[in-house]
Amino acid sequence: MTMMTQKQITTWEQRAFTRLRLLALPGVVVLLFSEQTPWVFMCLLAISVYLTLKLLTFVDCREARNASPMRSMGYLLLWPGMDAGAFFASTKEVDLPRKSEWALALIETTLGVLTVTVFAPLVFVYDPYLAGMIGFAGIVLLLHFGLFHVLSLLWRRAGVDARPIMNAPLLASSLGEFWGRRWNVAFRDVTHAYVFRPLVRRIGATGATMAAFLASGLVHDLVISLPARGGWGLPTLYFLGQGCGVLFERSRLGKWIGLGRGIAGRLYCGVVTVAAIPLLFHEPFIGRIIDPMLTVITSL
Repeated sequence: MTMMTQKQITTWEQRAFTRLRLLALPGVVVLLFSEQTPWVFMCLLAISVYLTLKLLTFVDCREARNASPMRSMGYLLLWPGMDAGAFFASTKEVDLPRKSEWALALIETTLGVLTVTVFAPLVFVYDPYLAGMIGFAGIVLLLHFGLFHVLSLLWRRAGVDARPIMNAPLLASSLGEFWGRRWNVAFRDVTHAYVFRPLVRRIGATGATMAAFLASGLVHDLVISLPARGGWGLPTLYFLGQGCGVLFERSRLGKWIGLGRGIAGRLYCGVVTVAAIPLLFHEPFIGRIIDPMLTVITSL
């Protein structure tokens, strides 16, 4: 019994040390590349955070330890999702993508390209900030909705459980559903596994929910405000507001009003997520990072 306990402690220490080493990657990027052009620094920092989270999910996944090198490289380099357990599962049946889904992914990708290269530059002459917001929306449409959707289709066609990163967010009937099941499911998987689930037994669902949103805000502040050298704390404030919105939606008053379902739920979700967008994508981020980046992209 004692030997088993000692073995468990040793394994825990090894995993903890591995996690600490992985978490150092964004710090290295900050030390080495903070003097780069702001949008280049932002891209490098975002990639370092992504790789950190990706490797964390990989080393903590039991199924991944028995996976082939090709499957492992596919997860690490050719799939943006963070649900390693589902990706490496060998017994789960996978729904093959329909033709309509292929068409939707193509439309999303095309609209993303047009938004970045055509629509945003047209607006830039009249309102650079609005053009930056439109251009950034185009980047999200191109990557998260378009190309990442195509990757999901390809992996599922090969029999791998790789659900889309964006799960029809416009169909969300509640704020909780929007953040919990439909918007950027990859990041939700990480916060649920590493923040919400470890804390829920200690501080309850309310505290764990707010901690997960706080973690999301801090990560976005790191990737958005640090390279922009401004707007500090605004992304964190945005996500804390979303967390409060989810808790209010689930409160007695929120349920009595009818939030969380039907038309009222959809309207509430839309207003809460969109109205405070300037906090998340604040003016320093748009002006110092997105606008210069779009200028480079459109000049290619």
